[in-house]
Amino acid sequence: MRELFLGEIARLTGGRLLQGRPETLILSYAFDSRQAAPGTLFFALKDKRDGHDFVRDAYEKGAVAACISEDIKGLPPDFGLLKVEDTLAALQTLAARLLGRHPLQVVGITGSVGKTSTKEFAARLLSEKFKVLKSPGNFNNQIGVPFSILSLDGSQEIAVLEMGMSRRGEISKLTAVAPPDVAVITAIAPVHLEFFRDLDEIALAKREILEGARPGAVAVLNGDDLRLRKMASDWQGGRVLFYGFNQDCPVRADNLRPLGLDGLSFDLVMGKEKAGVRVPFLNRALVSNLLAACAVARSFGLELEQMLPAINDLPQVEHRGQLLKLKDGIIIYDDSYNSNPVALRLVLESLGQVPAARKIAVLGDMLELGPEELAFHREAGQAIPQYGWDIMVTIGPRAREMVTGALEKGFEARSAHAFDRAEEAADWLKTALKPGDLVLVKGSHALALDTIVAILKKEMED
Repeated sequence: MRELFLGEIARLTGGRLLQGRPETLILSYAFDSRQAAPGTLFFALKDKRDGHDFVRDAYEKGAVAACISEDIKGLPPDFGLLKVEDTLAALQTLAARLLGRHPLQVVGITGSVGKTSTKEFAARLLSEKFKVLKSPGNFNNQIGVPFSILSLDGSQEIAVLEMGMSRRGEISKLTAVAPPDVAVITAIAPVHLEFFRDLDEIALAKREILEGARPGAVAVLNGDDLRLRKMASDWQGGRVLFYGFNQDCPVRADNLRPLGLDGLSFDLVMGKEKAGVRVPFLNRALVSNLLAACAVARSFGLELEQMLPAINDLPQVEHRGQLLKLKDGIIIYDDSYNSNPVALRLVLESLGQVPAARKIAVLGDMLELGPEELAFHREAGQAIPQYGWDIMVTIGPRAREMVTGALEKGFEARSAHAFDRAEEAADWLKTALKPGDLVLVKGSHALALDTIVAILKKEMED
């Protein structure tokens, strides 16, 4: 589906072809000039950097055309220049119109935690019966969602799309591009509080995925979240399917049992069906994400028996609960992609039950928490001794407040180590780690704690 003539793209976006040939065939799309290749249409988006400054670079890498909103001189006449009023709006319009041509059902996934893992699990389960398109990585914003749609090739039956936001109105823009047939909300948690007054405002922003869903859509909601329960009670757009650990959830996990480093086992219940399953997760939160994915698969008619092969073959999502085994029995639990108070507490509790010589929590700042950010960090630190962690290592100025919280609950000061940068923490860990240690690495993405993981892997890979 993504192969179109440039003239057709001009018609679909309402743009004007300044130069180039309408019959130029577009084979791929890019908004990063480094990803341009022969046959690419480059979108000159204005984000943190102005894409117009990179049109020539895209051309030199083989792009055959660019979508622009400002005049650009000096390019060969056979290089297509498609001028529009707003390049981001043109991208979104093109994606929406291409999606409208295709008999494709959309799963939209949002929530304060667990979006990417839920997307990966849902796509894997649905692939047992359907051809599935999923958004790559965390392509979940105003740019990423339409670019995911542009990768359609015409064979897919379901698109599983992650939909993120940091402010009101952003999810509405995404559902205008791709209105969901199944709308998933994983949780309401204190994330992006820098931009919201409270959790109720965050809930209103997440509710936009239901308001933008297609008529008769299925809402897959976390039944353990009271705000989502309330949201479901006054939504009239379609059917609600709850998942969770509560006994009244039609899709739920019963008898959850930790198996040490082998993961978790539980009884997966779907209506009247039940099956015992084992998963390699150490973190209970990933079970919740799997339940959400099972509810999505159920809404498309999959029976429990059809899902079991996929449940036994779930992908590990990089930097989101990835288990790495290094030499001397050292285990790294790489959850370095992001962090927030709810997710951090859950992983501290879950991994605190795993037997290890020593348990070391490597924790970075949690960002965008608003005026109460230091209180959130101090409270998170109080969970360190509560869940049996032996050593804590913090990175960043806010995370130092976790040390304060831990000391308030009796944690020994000699077991707490604070650093300003990830590389400093990695250097300390290289000399401090001992055989059999279990190391949790978690922090907001901007702290780049994946650097710690990469350094330790290089130093200690078995």
